[in-house]
Amino acid sequence: MNRRRLGTLVVAAWLGPLLCTATATPARADTPTSWEARALGLSSAQRTTQGDGVKVAVLDSGVEKDHPALAGKVTTGPDFLKDGLRPGDPRWGGHGTAMASDVLKVAPKADILSVRVIDDKKEHDPDDWKTGPSPVAQGIEYAVDHGADVISMSLGGDSFGSSFNEEETKALAHAAYKGVTVVASAGNDGDVLNDSSYPAGYPGVIAVAAVQQGGSRAEFSTVRTYNTLAAPGVGIVSAKNTGGYAPVNGTSPAAALTSGVVALMLGKDPELRPSQVRAILTRTAEHPPGGYDPRVGHGVVNAAAAVRAVSDPPADGAAPAEHKGRSQLVSPADVEPTVHPPMETAPLTVGLAAAGVGLLMVAGAVLVSRAGRRRAATPAAGPRFPGPQ
Repeated sequence: MNRRRLGTLVVAAWLGPLLCTATATPARADTPTSWEARALGLSSAQRTTQGDGVKVAVLDSGVEKDHPALAGKVTTGPDFLKDGLRPGDPRWGGHGTAMASDVLKVAPKADILSVRVIDDKKEHDPDDWKTGPSPVAQGIEYAVDHGADVISMSLGGDSFGSSFNEEETKALAHAAYKGVTVVASAGNDGDVLNDSSYPAGYPGVIAVAAVQQGGSRAEFSTVRTYNTLAAPGVGIVSAKNTGGYAPVNGTSPAAALTSGVVALMLGKDPELRPSQVRAILTRTAEHPPGGYDPRVGHGVVNAAAAVRAVSDPPADGAAPAEHKGRSQLVSPADVEPTVHPPMETAPLTVGLAAAGVGLLMVAGAVLVSRAGRRRAATPAAGPRFPGPQ
């Protein structure tokens, strides 16, 4: 207990009878909502279902289970990162606590399974795990084997650090076989290098981009043809691991909110398969012009419409089939995988040009310096002797 809290209790000692009536577990409090509630149509959706009985695995940096917004809703699983951090450290549970609260904001009666696979200050980088198994792959396997109905992964997308990992594809195949829907954030590199992000880029994963108020793409949201949907991702009020709440920007809250919508759907029909969940979400989304756009996928999630559509789900089309025809995969919605919408590249071009000029200047200075040293070491006169040059 910190000194400020201790001092408060000492000063208020005369309120002992009242303090004795307090419970050891903090009362459950809902995370404040902002514009995302209206954008998703939560009010209507939650009148039908609130995710009762659905388990959402939050693979993240840990979840502070005693936060009032999460009290009594969190089961803590293993720490597959194994970096020595523990609850209470500023780098433990900051991001994960926020994401878990966003899931429950949408599906307040769902349960959270927290599995730690990343550090708050370090994004998903498979290159760090060459000497051991991928924490993300282990987390997926654990979540599937411990009853998760939805896996929410608001991770990946660090520039130059997010790459394909075979262990993770195998774990995701296991999740698909067991009927577990997997949701991941699209990445926050849209205003930098627009690099690919994993796990969002893996087949079968529902990749969620971020939009701002009004429904347009948030400037940081990664633009890729694997983007499935979009959800609010700017100014999303979320729980803090140190207590209280703070607004969060990113495709991370967009993915967590979408995971909550999936929990609502499964709360109404727990027999839905991942392919049916995906089909319903994409069909009921607020479509962009043309029906699909790599900026926002099939459009912004509409929780109210998705929950209504659960009553008449499409057939489960996911089944083994003999391969016929050409070897490459079919492009989604006739969008070529190498073609992306034009983006604002002027700042990046200027930056790269400046960096190039800087490198040339440094190289020139080094050459001049070396030439000067060679001239200083050469005698003004005298014989030249053969030897190593």
